[in-house]
Amino acid sequence: MNKKSCLLIILLLPLITFAQLENVRSTLEIYNIVTNEREIVRSEEAHFEAPNWSSDGSFLLINQDGKLYKVDLETNTKTMLNTDFADRCNNDHGISFDGKWLAISHQAESEPASGESPKKGSRIYVLPIEGGTPKAVTPKVPSYWHGWSPDGKRLAYCAERNGEYDVYTISIDGGEETRLTTETGLDDGPEYSPNGKTIYYNSMASGKMEIWQMNVDGSNKKQLTNDTYSNWFAHPSPDGEYLVLISYHQDQGSAHPAMKEVSLRLMNLSDGSIKTLCSFTGGQGTINVPSWAPDGNHFAFVSYEYIKK
Repeated sequence: MNKKSCLLIILLLPLITFAQLENVRSTLEIYNIVTNEREIVRSEEAHFEAPNWSSDGSFLLINQDGKLYKVDLETNTKTMLNTDFADRCNNDHGISFDGKWLAISHQAESEPASGESPKKGSRIYVLPIEGGTPKAVTPKVPSYWHGWSPDGKRLAYCAERNGEYDVYTISIDGGEETRLTTETGLDDGPEYSPNGKTIYYNSMASGKMEIWQMNVDGSNKKQLTNDTYSNWFAHPSPDGEYLVLISYHQDQGSAHPAMKEVSLRLMNLSDGSIKTLCSFTGGQGTINVPSWAPDGNHFAFVSYEYIKK
């Protein structure tokens, strides 16, 4: 990748993680992989993103205007989660496997700017799932959370260091981070498999955005997709049998913009086959983070449409 392309990534990534779209309807939906049916949970003339499903199955967590909100699946009530000073949370957040902790990515205005971007750097924090004061984990910015290890001891994330976006892991207690990818170009969206042995991620290593996997120490990298789509954010099902991923119909290079024609697709990890589940307008904000239900038969996502004023 040339210097111009690298600069584009530096400029683009911090800008799109906290941007709020105007004149947009956001629809929170659930997909049933058994019946292949979509169910609308909530729809608003507002911009919200990136649902996580709680470990007890009772609520979905979304971000909106820098805040985090719980959407109760029984009553459809929406309540703001207390994140104390963290009021610029982007769409990279998620719940630990045991359901007790929440990782967030907060772009404090006091942080140094990343690269050439006027936006401030994102730092990863953890806090109790009930809410509270976040504790900083990553020593450097920008860092964007994407995965908990099943034992709750490490976090996986995308970070820009010296002009390159790569996959890193770190202890939840902080300390030294471990770099897992070194290829030129963007590596993003790392997520642990349920057995803790594999990390799935998306990468430009082949020249276009595809889904990859590697061992948790960064070894044995393997490309999983190779088609006409631009493939992002592969999330393993709770039983480890499937990946749900978002695929742009047109090549987006290293970008994952909002308001594009996309499909959600399901990969069978035993044979590598992929089937399309549904297509709509989406992209950034649709399924950035883990969103499988505990039963493994459902996952949550957000679709979008422009509102004519």
